[in-house]
Amino acid sequence: MIIKRREFLKISSLATASLLVPNFLQSMTLDNALNPSQKILIILQFTGGNDGLNTIIPTKNDIYFKERNTISVKDSLALNDETGINPALSYFKELFDSGELSLMNNVGYPNPDKSHFRSMDIWHSASKSDEFLETGWLGRFLDEECYKCEHPTQALEVDDMLSLALKGENNKAFAFKDPKKLYQTSQEKYFKSLYNNDHHHDDETVSYLYKTLGSTINNADYIFEKSKAKKSTQEYPNSKLGKDFKTVASLIKSDINTQVYYLSIGSFDTHVNQNERQQKLFGEINDAVKSFVSDMKSNGLFNDILLMTFSEFGRRVAQNASKGTDHGTANQMFFISGGLKKKGILNALPDLQNLNEGDLIYTEDFRKVYATILKNWLNADSSKVLGWKNGIYDFI
Repeated sequence: MIIKRREFLKISSLATASLLVPNFLQSMTLDNALNPSQKILIILQFTGGNDGLNTIIPTKNDIYFKERNTISVKDSLALNDETGINPALSYFKELFDSGELSLMNNVGYPNPDKSHFRSMDIWHSASKSDEFLETGWLGRFLDEECYKCEHPTQALEVDDMLSLALKGENNKAFAFKDPKKLYQTSQEKYFKSLYNNDHHHDDETVSYLYKTLGSTINNADYIFEKSKAKKSTQEYPNSKLGKDFKTVASLIKSDINTQVYYLSIGSFDTHVNQNERQQKLFGEINDAVKSFVSDMKSNGLFNDILLMTFSEFGRRVAQNASKGTDHGTANQMFFISGGLKKKGILNALPDLQNLNEGDLIYTEDFRKVYATILKNWLNADSSKVLGWKNGIYDFI
């Protein structure tokens, strides 16, 4: 049988959008409930390079206000005598006050790259700036867990395409936007008829697409059923991120044994009129996280949940002529959980007197953060996954 171009495109639109790996999905069909003591990691990616200095504000630093005479945040919510948080993140302030939020300043890596694509690849792969890897840090975590476990550890990304962070050598996570839409698509007569026919193709790519199509049809209903297994009474905002967090919450409360969830929001590439754009995005994040945390708390799950945020880089210290900021270097990361060992501000604010050609100089390597999460939260061997041997933090 010769596959037609139109047929190929229709099959690939379902298979590649989901980026399914048969071995991974087969494990999802097992009635293997999530261990009640198993920790869950949710990663929220701030795509586009969030401006950290207008997120966590050095309220007593004259350099900050001088270099940002029109875009500096003057109404921040106080975290301590010299630090404030953007008022659009008011719920983060509440979490900070209740000991359920930690933040780390000045996170980055040596020889930073200011390209969105390259820097994001570095963060996703946990590579050096002059090293190019085709696997992600969480993908390698899946590879490691599959190697030593009877069934592979599972990860899900709420998006159309799978990020590099979740691609391993032998195992990959599963990406989808909406469990119901995935299920409905998989049940279309066209795809069903293709799957029910016996297809043999010499072309490796076509053969792979048919194989993954079959896995989609077999498992889409499973994911959909799990997503609606325990309906929540918690109200979520109608934003994209609100819906994504609601999907994640529904899956966490079911018996699907997924340990890693990956979300993203953007774009934070605020070269022009930064404050308006950042405030809008922060508002969406604030409301979605508030609903999600409330949902987890009401179900007794918050102590085993860790929400981590990151962005591929920060922005330059000085504002530009368009009331925005240009690509920079180091940035902060947030950690939200009921199980934090260290709360609040974990290290010093950025040193605005010691810059590298107008950019912040990182003091904390993001790979040490990853190593900490792998070892202390996911109970994995961080040296095998990352090759990291320079210690870990103790905030979790």
